[in-house]
Amino acid sequence: MSKEIGIHERPVLHKWIVLSLQHMFAMFGATILVPKLVGLSPAIALLTSGIATIIFILVTRFQVPAYLGSSFAFIAPILLATSTGGIGSAMIGAMFVSLVYALTALVIWKTGHQWIMKVLPPIVVGPVIMVIGLALAPVAVDMAMNIDTNGDGLRDTYSMLHFSAALVTLATAIIVQLFFRGLLALMPVIIGIIVGYIYSVIIGIVDFTVVKSAKFFQVPEFLLPGIDYEFTITSQLLWIMVPISIVTISEHIGHQLVLGKIVNRNYIENPGLHRSLIGDGLGTFVSALIGGPPKTTYGENIGVLALTRVFSVAVILLAAVFAIIFSFLGQLMAVIDTIPAPVLGGISILLFGIIASSGLRMLVESQVDFGDSRNLIISSVILIIGIGGAMVKFSEVFHIEGMALASIVGVLLNLLLPKSPPKTES
Repeated sequence: MSKEIGIHERPVLHKWIVLSLQHMFAMFGATILVPKLVGLSPAIALLTSGIATIIFILVTRFQVPAYLGSSFAFIAPILLATSTGGIGSAMIGAMFVSLVYALTALVIWKTGHQWIMKVLPPIVVGPVIMVIGLALAPVAVDMAMNIDTNGDGLRDTYSMLHFSAALVTLATAIIVQLFFRGLLALMPVIIGIIVGYIYSVIIGIVDFTVVKSAKFFQVPEFLLPGIDYEFTITSQLLWIMVPISIVTISEHIGHQLVLGKIVNRNYIENPGLHRSLIGDGLGTFVSALIGGPPKTTYGENIGVLALTRVFSVAVILLAAVFAIIFSFLGQLMAVIDTIPAPVLGGISILLFGIIASSGLRMLVESQVDFGDSRNLIISSVILIIGIGGAMVKFSEVFHIEGMALASIVGVLLNLLLPKSPPKTES
């Protein structure tokens, strides 16, 4: 077993480089998948993941070895915000999400963190996480098996050839997850995409035109407010994006608890949940400011830490620098742009399913009692409202729907429904 390397230690140079590249590739597949699904630039997602990670480490005083990548929780809200107000509206919404992080961190700093555990218990967060994965199921399946034959942007024709690429991608990722060991077992997404891509080339569904015209060095495509889109704030936009922070803040807390156990530190107390939330929020704000997706700490990189026992913040920092450098490699980014939709759909089937299953896992691990009618009601209402796409419409321009509505209703039910009396032995 390799020697443990502490948070403030730094490996020798050649090991430092290798360990940092491992972290970059661990997050690479998932981080570039999110922008591919929502119509953003993979290069800007990679660039902002590096920038956000550096910001996070600075804010947490070089004490938390966490990497920040693209958040899957915002895929559906970004798609919805984009369909109603363009991609710029999604960026504005992400900026306001970071403001929620900041306000939450301020309250935690002044009053402690116990209250947020009561507002966001597993019976609320678990079902909402399940909604995130299950509501995206049609997107994954549509990308996996349907193609656009009319050029109108709608995938309206079934293709077994394309679906076979999705199945190869999915099968590869499953095999890696179940049968591989060591670092490779932590990278089923990127390995699945690579194998699916190679298969897609063989069956002739990859168009290399964009690669031939790409430059070796190319500046990522920035989206700047007031330049690339009008900075317009609407109530509908805020209700689409902001409630999802209920989920991502819960995810953040969970990651800090798990990371603390691995590193043997109490990150909720020191540097404090308020600091890590501010770091996460600032990373998301800067990312949205230049056109990247919202950020979150990555479980894949926490897995790498647990596997290697290398907790060095310097390793994470260098991984962030590598991500920034890679984002300027134009031909590499062009290759990523040629990844066929079925490959993305195949890997999404697994990823979105894992998201939904992780919500169920939270309920099981927290020993939520579904013999309690209160818990049954809260989870049932959240699931049906979220997956069914329920909507509360106040006017033609202001409505709350789907995942956002499910999150709000879940929090309210948990606060308002009376606690069930404790069971007594008969």
